[in-house]
Amino acid sequence: MEKSELLLAYYGDDFTGSTDALEFLNRAGVKTALFIEPPGPEQLSRYKDLGAIGVAGMSRSMPPAEMEEELRPAFTALRNSGARHVHYKVCSTFDSSPVTGSIGKAIDIAAEIFSAPFIPLLVGAPVLGRYCTFGNLFARMGIGSKGAIHRLDRHPSMSRHPVTPAGESDLRLHLARQTSKKTGLMDILQIVLPEEEAQKELQELIRQGKEVILFDVLYQDQMAGIGRLLDAYASPRQPLFSVGSSGIEMALGSFWAQKGILNPPTNRSNPGKAEPLLVASGSCSPVTAGQISWAVKNGFEEIALDTAAVLSRGSTTEVLKEYIQNTIKLLNEGKSVILHTNSGADTPGAGKTREVFSGNGPDEGMIREKTAQLFGTALGNIVRAVIEMVPLKRIVVAGGDTSSYAARAMGIEAVEMIAPLSPGAPLCKAFAPGSAADGIEVNFKGGQVGSENYFGMLQEGRYRQE
Repeated sequence: MEKSELLLAYYGDDFTGSTDALEFLNRAGVKTALFIEPPGPEQLSRYKDLGAIGVAGMSRSMPPAEMEEELRPAFTALRNSGARHVHYKVCSTFDSSPVTGSIGKAIDIAAEIFSAPFIPLLVGAPVLGRYCTFGNLFARMGIGSKGAIHRLDRHPSMSRHPVTPAGESDLRLHLARQTSKKTGLMDILQIVLPEEEAQKELQELIRQGKEVILFDVLYQDQMAGIGRLLDAYASPRQPLFSVGSSGIEMALGSFWAQKGILNPPTNRSNPGKAEPLLVASGSCSPVTAGQISWAVKNGFEEIALDTAAVLSRGSTTEVLKEYIQNTIKLLNEGKSVILHTNSGADTPGAGKTREVFSGNGPDEGMIREKTAQLFGTALGNIVRAVIEMVPLKRIVVAGGDTSSYAARAMGIEAVEMIAPLSPGAPLCKAFAPGSAADGIEVNFKGGQVGSENYFGMLQEGRYRQE
């Protein structure tokens, strides 16, 4: 990766989380391209005037040994990019465990590559309904919705997550199970201090030997102050490595705009309707299940994959032929289609999926990684085959783990943002040389993202006014 005038380079631990960071950089006025793999000089030369780059990774579903193989070269490439900041972007609900998607493992790897006095940790993102006070994370049920706010270990969805259940809301204790590095806290009372006093509090934590420092945040207007604290420790020669949600991009972007480095866009054109719309969902989130239910009741056609059959026979075009043909038929009739791999973890299809794995001894983490790969690839192969026959304007891919594999199967090399339709899930333009997906509008959404009418909103293309 060649040197450039980049403000920030980031690695996202899943695809939908990566587009979340892409959105908030663009909203701050930083032109950003999100790549599937760390880009080389030839690739970067095709993307002009970039202020930031991202890599949409898959480390959230990986065990530590695989994370080592994946992240060490990726972090090294981003370290050499010339960016002031390098960010390891994680889910705003801190999805991780010592054995799956370990954020502590990522921190340990980065500490050997980056030489900074501390590693900032910022997970709260008020605009997404994520709040951190005195080290404890609180999350709204659903992003871009009006759901109730819960402490993370009492969250109806995250406390029961099948692979990385949130049993602890204090992120310092959660992280202590994954790394031996000492974590300090800039609490909600310290971050609102005048700049000089807040900087002294931060310096004291560094003096005490805190290697990771967690930043509380409750209100959006506190972000710029946090960004100011972080940017003071960053330079192209010695980039500051940070960990967190897209709160990192929000904080830095707010500070840079306040400082006059950036000019956030004020007007965006409405992307407009896209009928028919194709949705491919590999999410088992109850939020997505509710969105599928709403869409079916409001005119969308539903096609559910036989997940056990896909697991048994693979995701080749021949295996998926019937789904491809049915989807093409419905789209040609002008009907919007939702293609999904069952809408919840307790559906009959989920039970059949486990039966396929019975006797092989895999744990839930291994099942999740394997199914994400198979289902994501299957969905991507179906979408790619369909859009070769039906000229669609826009597609939606739902599911944080499956989206990375779906994007690869569709031949996508990179995406750039078009419009911020829903918090954390922007509408993007795909760059996919040699694929029918090249130039298509695509929206990648995580399982927790969006209100009940999300797919209807994407079909209408209603720009979200702030």
